[in-house]
Amino acid sequence: MSDVRAEIDQLRDEIRDHNRRYHVDAAPTISDLEFDRLMKRLEALEAEHPELIAPDSPTQRVGGAPLSELTPAPHRVPMLSMDNTFSMEELLAYGERVTARLPDEPIAWVVELKVDGVAVSITYDDGVLVRAATRGDGQIGDDVTHNVRTVAGVPLRLLGDMPGQLDVRGEIYMTNADLADINAAREAAGQKLYANTRNTAAGAIRLLDPRQAAEARLRFFCHGVGDTSQLPVGTHWDFMQLARTWGVPTTPLTARFDDFASAAAYCDELVERLHELDFEVDGLVLKVDSFAQRERLGATSKAPRWLIAYKFEKYEATTTVRDIVMSVGKSGAVGPTAELEPVQIAGTTVSRASLHNAEEIARKDVRIGDTVVVEKAGKIIPHIVRVEKHLRPPSAEPFVYPTECPECGTPLEKDEGGVYIRCVNPACPAQLSERLLYFASRSAMDIEGLGEKLADQLVAAGIVHEFADLYALTPERLTTLERMGQKSAEKLVAGIQQSKSRGLARLLNALSIRHVGATVARVLAENTGSIDALVALSEEQLAAVNEVGPIIAASVHKFLHSEAGQHTIAALRDAGLDMTAPLKPQAEASGALAGKSLVVTGTLEKYTREEIQALIVDHGGRAASSVSKKTDFIVAGADAGSKLAKAEKLGVPVITEAEFERLIAAPPAAE
Repeated sequence: MSDVRAEIDQLRDEIRDHNRRYHVDAAPTISDLEFDRLMKRLEALEAEHPELIAPDSPTQRVGGAPLSELTPAPHRVPMLSMDNTFSMEELLAYGERVTARLPDEPIAWVVELKVDGVAVSITYDDGVLVRAATRGDGQIGDDVTHNVRTVAGVPLRLLGDMPGQLDVRGEIYMTNADLADINAAREAAGQKLYANTRNTAAGAIRLLDPRQAAEARLRFFCHGVGDTSQLPVGTHWDFMQLARTWGVPTTPLTARFDDFASAAAYCDELVERLHELDFEVDGLVLKVDSFAQRERLGATSKAPRWLIAYKFEKYEATTTVRDIVMSVGKSGAVGPTAELEPVQIAGTTVSRASLHNAEEIARKDVRIGDTVVVEKAGKIIPHIVRVEKHLRPPSAEPFVYPTECPECGTPLEKDEGGVYIRCVNPACPAQLSERLLYFASRSAMDIEGLGEKLADQLVAAGIVHEFADLYALTPERLTTLERMGQKSAEKLVAGIQQSKSRGLARLLNALSIRHVGATVARVLAENTGSIDALVALSEEQLAAVNEVGPIIAASVHKFLHSEAGQHTIAALRDAGLDMTAPLKPQAEASGALAGKSLVVTGTLEKYTREEIQALIVDHGGRAASSVSKKTDFIVAGADAGSKLAKAEKLGVPVITEAEFERLIAAPPAAE
C-alpha cells in the first residue's frame, strides 16, 4: 500500500506541476497525450484504492451531485467595486488626487487588464481550496465552490509554502475561441446558443450542477488578494509573482511603473494590443502597488481610493468575411487583411479589418465566408473578436498562409523570435512601389510629382528596379507612360536631380531601413557626417549613439553590410547623391530653438510629423522621440496621448502649433 500511496502522491505532484506550466507559464513541457496518460494512471489507481482519494486530487475537478441551491458566503475582507474614468484627462486627475493624499511619497503603480468576467474570491486553508464565492454585494456572495473546482487553471492545492488562510481574488472568464466552439456544438445539437462570453461565464459559475459548469470551459486569472496581513510580501506586484510560484495564473500583460504618468502611458499601448487577446476586456485597472500606502489611502463607501478603472466604449457588429488579401509593405512584411461585407459600427462604415499576422489568423481560425464579430474599441482600428463557427458555411476552408511572396514569388521568411513573415527580396515589385513612394516623400528625398500611381507605373513598366534608376530617368522615357506629358516629365526629372543634394539624413530615412525614421536618420547623420563613417561603425558603436540602442543598431548594421545594402549605396553614390552631413554638436546649434529639445505628439492640423520635426532642426533644436526631464517643450496636436500625459506629469511646457510658430519666429535669445 505504501508503494501505491507513493505513486499516487508522485503523480499528483507531477500533474500539478504540469498544470502550472500550462496555465501559468504558458510553456508546457509535455504533450496533451502525455498529460492524459498521467491523469488516466492516477484515475486508475484511485479507482482501485478509493480510500486514497483526496478532495485536492487533480482527478476531483468535476464530480459530486448537483446542489439544491446556492448558499450565502460572507467575505472576510469586503470585495468593493471600483470607480471608473473614461478619458485620459479624468485618469490623470485621479493620479493627481492620489499624489495629493500621499505628498512627498514615491508611489509605484501596477497596470492590469480589466477582464470582462465574473469576480470571485477563492479561499485556501493550508494550501488546499476550501471555498469559492462570487462578489455578490461586496459583503456576501454565493458559494460556488462546486463550480470553481471545475475551472481550468484554478489549483485545488497550491504549490510550495503559503499563509495558513489565503483569499485569492480574481476573474472567472471564457475565451472567444471556446465560445465559438461551444456554440458550434450547441447548434449541431439543436440547443440554444450563448450570446457572449461574459453572460455565459456568469451563468455557468452559478449553475447547481458542476458537470454542466464544466462544459463551459471556464478559466481564471488572479488579480489580487483579500487579507494581506499574513503575506510575506508588502506589495501587489510581489504578491502576483508569488502567486505564480503557487501555481495561480495571473492577468497577462501586467506591468509595474514608478510613476503615474508612465502607467497612464502604458494604457495607450495596451489598448492598441486588444486584438492579441482571446478574452474580453472592458478596460484597464491602475493600482497603487504598496499595501501600506493602500491602507493609508483607505476607501470611500463603495470603492477603494487606491485603484481606478480606465474604461473605453466598445462597439460590436456582425458581418461576413468576403476575402482575405495579402499586402506587402515597404519593410517586406506580408500582412493579411479581412475584406468584410460593409457594416456600420459606431457611426462609421467598416469594410476592412487587419488580421495582423499568420498566428492571429490561425488562433481565431478566420476563413473566407465566415460570419465574424467585429469590434471597435475607443479610437483603435476595428478588429475581429471571434468567428461565429455555428454559422460557418460548409465551403469555408482553413486559410493557408502563403509561403511565397504574392507579388514576386520569393520564399517568405519569418522573423527570428517574432510573428511577422517577410519577403526578403529587395527588388520585390510591391515593396519597391511602397519604397519608391516613401523615398520620394517630403520627409525623405522630397521629389514632387512622384506619387502612388506613378510609382506603380514605373515598377510595372520595368523602368525602375531600384532607387538609383530614378536618377537615370529622362523626359523622353517618362512620356511613354500613361497620362505623362512633356512638361510634367521635365518637371519630375528636374525634381529628381535636385534631390541629389538632400544630404545623408534624408537619404538614410529614404532607404526604408527597419526601425529607422526621420529622427533616427538625423541622429545617425549628425553623429557620423558621412555614409563611409557610418559604415565603419561597429554594431556596438552604433548602439552607443544617443537614441539608437541595440535593436536599431542591429538593423542599421545589417543593412549597411548586406549585399543588397552595399549595392544600393554604391548605385546611389554612382548616381551622384550627396552622402554627407554636417557634424553639428548641440552646443554649436543656433537659431530660435538653439539648445532646445522638443517632442511632437498627436495629430497636427498644419504640418506632418516629419515637417514639423524638420522645422525644429532647421531652427537649431533637437526633435526628440520621447519625453524626459530634459525635454524643453512638447508640441501637442489633437488626440495626444501618453507623451502628453508624461509631459504634464514632469511639468514639461505644452505648446500648440500656433505657439510653436511664434516660438520659431522670435529672434534667438542674446548671449
